[in-house]
Amino acid sequence: MDWYPWVVVAHVVGAFGFVAAHGVSMFVGFAIRRERDQARVAAMLDVSSMSLTGVYLSLLLLLATGIAGGFMGSYWDKAWIWISLATLIVLVVAMYPLGSGHYAKVRRAVGQKAYNDPKDTPPPDPLPPEQLAPLLASNRPFLLAGLGGAALLLIVALMEIKPF
Repeated sequence: MDWYPWVVVAHVVGAFGFVAAHGVSMFVGFAIRRERDQARVAAMLDVSSMSLTGVYLSLLLLLATGIAGGFMGSYWDKAWIWISLATLIVLVVAMYPLGSGHYAKVRRAVGQKAYNDPKDTPPPDPLPPEQLAPLLASNRPFLLAGLGGAALLLIVALMEIKPF
């Protein structure tokens, strides 16, 4: 039995899962730009955080099947697979601080602890509305969506066209 088509299917499932789970965070990022109720912002940030398990599990499936498919299809001597992998790595390395750093500030601004805050410290005091509004209105979601979308298009094009 040829397992390669099944590995490709699993790879596509991993990619869809990765994009879908990220979609939750992306839409939360756009939604909180219009929101001023701190409790609602905090709840939306919690929903975004819940999607991260799906992000990381899908990324693991995506990478494992992509690497396996690369060996099964004898693609490791082709530039397109290396460019695709490098694009994904650069994207993850760049987007993590751009996204998590910004949303850690937003969490603290609405009185929640951020992912990297010490466990034994109390939650911060929320910012007054006039200081919170500019942080919520940030254009960071557009930057993140633009970078992610451009990288996704490049990777899909490389994988489908296999130009070199």
